Amino acid sequence: MRRVLLVAVLAGLAAVPLKAQQQASKADGAILRTLDKVSGQVFDHTVGAGSGFDLGLLRVDLSECRFPAGDPSGDAYAHVTVRDGGEDVPIYSGWMIASSPALSALDHARYDVWVIRCKTS
Repeated sequence: MRRVLLVAVLAGLAAVPLKAQQQASKADGAILRTLDKVSGQVFDHTVGAGSGFDLGLLRVDLSECRFPAGDPSGDAYAHVTVRDGGEDVPIYSGWMIASSPALSALDHARYDVWVIRCKTS
């Protein structure tokens, strides 16, 4: 009986169509927020795509920022690279998602960095 029920549930799930892939637009840059955990200071940085800023001994670079097509105020996805002390190997490189900052967070003893939104012209 349980097996029949399980098969029926799985068959029902297979019949549900998956959400269509959402189209994304590229932005000119992003607003990144940083937190200095020692001093408690929070700063917002406006960063253009392909540029970055220094945060103490860290270098934060933004490759690109994307947002849902037709909705610039929608959820932002930013590709960020963070290097420590001029090292060649980044301590973080990946996509940060505005609505889920803990999902792909920078793990650093002193600083937190996360994306707020994309910057459009």
